[in-house]
Amino acid sequence: MAAHAVRLAGLACAAALSRRAFGTTLTARFNDDETAYTAATCAKPLTHSIFYLENLMSTTIAGIRIPDSQLARAATELVRDNESDLLYNHSRRVFLFGALAGERKQLKFDPELLYMGAMFHDMGLVDAYSSKTHRFEVDGANAARDFLQQHGVNEYDIEQVWTSIALHTTPGVPEHMKPVVALVTAGVEMDVLGIAYDEFPEEKRIQVVAAHPRERDFKNGIINAFAHGTIKKPESTFGNVKADVLALRDPSYKRLNFCTMILGSAWDDGAAPGHVHHAACGHDA
Repeated sequence: MAAHAVRLAGLACAAALSRRAFGTTLTARFNDDETAYTAATCAKPLTHSIFYLENLMSTTIAGIRIPDSQLARAATELVRDNESDLLYNHSRRVFLFGALAGERKQLKFDPELLYMGAMFHDMGLVDAYSSKTHRFEVDGANAARDFLQQHGVNEYDIEQVWTSIALHTTPGVPEHMKPVVALVTAGVEMDVLGIAYDEFPEEKRIQVVAAHPRERDFKNGIINAFAHGTIKKPESTFGNVKADVLALRDPSYKRLNFCTMILGSAWDDGAAPGHVHHAACGHDA
């Protein structure tokens, strides 16, 4: 009876914390003279209180067991300590939707590696893990690699996690790679873009969002988070979807054009029409 009472109290507390997280507001301001990103949140619950509360609660959500090894717990705590509520909850949903997609497609995958990829996939948007020049996906992948190396994970597994993060915004490629790589992207695409939304049973979607709520305006909130992580290094958006983010959020952003770069390259093809033979090429002049 006492244990049941403790569990009920824990669930009540979790519900309260969820309501507080759900009330979080996120605003962004972008001016011509300066770029500013302002995140205004309600009083954030103590990180460690949430972390240990989650461990008291069920570790199975929508039929998916959350990895709870020492490695997984360390990753959860690191991400929880550094990411906003919006990004943390998003990352957990990415794991859950990715795992559900894996089950539906009958793929064999390592849940712990999928969890690593999902939890670290947006760490490159966080100032502490953002480089000056790399794409945010690479920054997140590097953060995961460093973490996994510190915990003695083998290089083969690290490479899978690194690749899953580095390619998670590159449509048309991950689904042809190893399941961990494919499923991180599947989870991201479901949670952000709603791709394959109807292929996830309604009760599963409800259970995932009940455990890790979407913000009231998650769609704009996640776009703001993407903008915050890329606006100081716009060149890193060339050839990828984050160019669309800056085009929407930064009035001063000028998108690089692939064809313009080809036509304006240093090659002067008109100066020497045809193939000019040289002694080294092995053909007769």
